[in-house]
Amino acid sequence: MPDPRYNDQLVTRFVNMMMWDGKKSVAFKIFYDAMDIVEQKKTDEEKSALELWKDALSNVMPHVEVRSRRVGGATFQIPMQIRPDRKISTAMKWLINYSRKRNEKSMAQRLAAEVIAAAKEEGAAVKKRVDTHKMAEANKAFSHFRF
Repeated sequence: MPDPRYNDQLVTRFVNMMMWDGKKSVAFKIFYDAMDIVEQKKTDEEKSALELWKDALSNVMPHVEVRSRRVGGATFQIPMQIRPDRKISTAMKWLINYSRKRNEKSMAQRLAAEVIAAAKEEGAAVKKRVDTHKMAEANKAFSHFRF
């Protein structure tokens, strides 16, 4: 189902991932409050808060990941392409987790700050993506073990 304010299914998916103990209305309130904060703090005037959030999500999305594969007693980290739906869910997970670890007072403020940072290609979630890509690049030599 699309969400009530933006009529977007991706927002509902994000809110469902953010939700704790089945409290969807609380999760929606956090998300909408965060979008209001982003709307106030944004510097780029022609983009809406939702577009900024989508930019942040696309900046956090990994393109490759490493998967463990056991070959002859040794475990290798093998770089692999990620399916598009897994890219989105991984990006959402990272954005939510690193928002929760921030130091602002409310979750809405934390999420807003992480979204703004990710839209500028800064922040912990983007660093996680960069680290994942570096690990995949470092283990490129084992890509022939792909399954």
